[in-house]
Amino acid sequence: MEELLRNMLIWAYGIVGLLGILAYWPTITDLYLHKKPSANILSFGLWTVSEGIAFLYSIFILDDLLFRLVAGVHFAACLLILILSINLRNKNKKDAA
Repeated sequence: MEELLRNMLIWAYGIVGLLGILAYWPTITDLYLHKKPSANILSFGLWTVSEGIAFLYSIFILDDLLFRLVAGVHFAACLLILILSINLRNKNKKDAA
């Protein structure tokens, strides 16, 4: 019974963690395709730092490939949104000047 619960939790974590990536997709398309500044730079800056630390923790401390995968993908998504947001803000400032 414990093994079944363990396996169910492993699968649930992997699925939910990777499906959570879909939550970033609308913001990425707003920023990249529609050039719509829809992301708060401070929030995504803090989330990027947080996810980066979690990813580094997974690499150097934990021996958990699934956690590494989920943390790494979330870090990459946050970093991408942060970069796109900063680039769009700078472009809009330059166009306004």
